[in-house]
Amino acid sequence: MVKQESRAGDCQVGKKTEVSVENLQLEPIGIIHSCFTEKFGIPRQSGMIISATARLELLPPYNREEMVRGLEQFSHIWVHFCFHETIAEGWKPTVRPPWLGGQKRVGVFASRSPHRPNHLGLSVVQLKAIVWEKKKLFLELSGIDFLDQTPVFDIKPYILYSDCVTSASVGYAHGERPAGTVIFTEDAEIFCTAYLAQTGRNIRRLVEDMVLHDPRPASQKGNKNSFGMLLWKVNIRWRVEGDCFLVESCKEVTG
Repeated sequence: MVKQESRAGDCQVGKKTEVSVENLQLEPIGIIHSCFTEKFGIPRQSGMIISATARLELLPPYNREEMVRGLEQFSHIWVHFCFHETIAEGWKPTVRPPWLGGQKRVGVFASRSPHRPNHLGLSVVQLKAIVWEKKKLFLELSGIDFLDQTPVFDIKPYILYSDCVTSASVGYAHGERPAGTVIFTEDAEIFCTAYLAQTGRNIRRLVEDMVLHDPRPASQKGNKNSFGMLLWKVNIRWRVEGDCFLVESCKEVTG
């Protein structure tokens, strides 16, 4: 069970409570404010697109400066979160991972599918800064793979000597190297330049990185129609022409 609202008034620091394993509940410690406002286009793994950014807002009573004391010494952190938009869809015992072209099934526990029994996710992301702003505590993150409004259950520092296993085998989950060229139409270039000046967000770089990794489902790889994805409140339209990714338009969504 995921509780979307923090119960600051019910919390007493250091108080121990009896918990029944059968009725275990998790309460979010924070909420993600992400550039990804819809599921399509989100990187398949964290770290793939460094230009993908988010802010993790810590919720009361976990937005205490002493709770992140020392965290600024680490370049990366583990983020434990919930695939909140898949809860209503339930979980599946087997799934079709994109690495196998979406055709072969493996067990859900042999995958990173969001359709898991408890819908829990785990990502390593870069910690850019810790910011106290308008009485709110934020962690500035990059290389993220989070949907906007994702609930966060815990954070931990990433420790290189123990967390990086260089001898690990990756099974069917082989890496994908981006290939091709990204071209922007004149209108798209003009929009990106203006958007950067207005917001400080380098949306051009983000769009380029995302389409270069080709977020199309395996079943749509041969589709030459235009695809759309929403970044912040900007609708991006693009299509594939051979080895070229053409960004046709970038338009801000109003309302």
